[in-house]
Amino acid sequence: MLVSETRLAAREEYNRNHQPSITHRQNVDRYKNFVLLPLSKRRFCQECQQLLLPTEWEKHSDHQFLCNITTTQLKSPSQLLYPLENKKTNAQYLFADRSCKFLLNLLIDLGFRRVLSVGTPRLHEMIQSKASQEEFNVRSLLLDIDFRYSQFYTEDEFCHYNMFNHHFFGGEAARETCRKFLYEENGEGVIMVTDPPFGGLVEALASSFKKLMAMWRETEKEGHDNKEMPVFWIFPYFFESRILDFFPSFSMMDYQVDYDNHALYKHGKTGRRQSPVRIFTNLTPSMIVLPEEEGYSDMLVLATSTVRYAIHVHQKMADDGNIVFFAKNVPDKKKGQKTRKRDGL
Repeated sequence: MLVSETRLAAREEYNRNHQPSITHRQNVDRYKNFVLLPLSKRRFCQECQQLLLPTEWEKHSDHQFLCNITTTQLKSPSQLLYPLENKKTNAQYLFADRSCKFLLNLLIDLGFRRVLSVGTPRLHEMIQSKASQEEFNVRSLLLDIDFRYSQFYTEDEFCHYNMFNHHFFGGEAARETCRKFLYEENGEGVIMVTDPPFGGLVEALASSFKKLMAMWRETEKEGHDNKEMPVFWIFPYFFESRILDFFPSFSMMDYQVDYDNHALYKHGKTGRRQSPVRIFTNLTPSMIVLPEEEGYSDMLVLATSTVRYAIHVHQKMADDGNIVFFAKNVPDKKKGQKTRKRDGL
């Protein structure tokens, strides 16, 4: 994909302006000092979105802050941090617990041992929180534009990353961290799961994802030249044609992904429409098993090539300024996929 000099200059300017004033290593050192504090001295500034050491309390004395930050809270930073709200570049809609558990259960069932979590902090923290369990052998590397997460994760767990221009703010060291993560086990057992801002340009996102996939393909494992790194791209169904333009091997699954902090995209809310967010993947559709307990017992999961969509679109502006879509799916019932009951995590 050719990019104009003007757009390249704009990207470089954006990256310079968003370079953090403190390094990831400094944040890691601060975290190590923070966890050594007694509970009564653990504070989090809500205005600055920052863990506070006792020597910093006076500077933040007129700010709102939380006290007695527990280890459980530190393992769930998405619960502490306010979601970012720029809808085009870094809007953070966080997976509902049911969707996050479904994704992790599915990844485990499919045999994946490493997850490249691109813009999916809640999935990453769920994986991290279970890392100490004896029989749990899944690891995650989070790539995200939100540098605040560097307060909670080491350089081997988080890379400050812009998915719209494939920029690693940590430079070659961060890029190498990602490369090594993908190269482990000769590239086997890894999948990329990404949940970009819905207002982002599909073209820019696809370009970055192709570069991450190319990074995986560079592993020494023979046969990777003709393969793609497994991917789950989570995005609204009405972008299907655009995604398939760049990734013809992808199919759209019927699973409806829900979010905790989106006014409309919530599961089972009276008077709310169903979430239009789906999973696009290059895995064989028959490998995806939907949870029967979530009401998918009578639903079919089909490859895009076997689905006919009769989309009745009605658009109106919701209270928060979002466009609302209503759709009706008409599947070809000749091919389908079984569902099964499963235990939660």
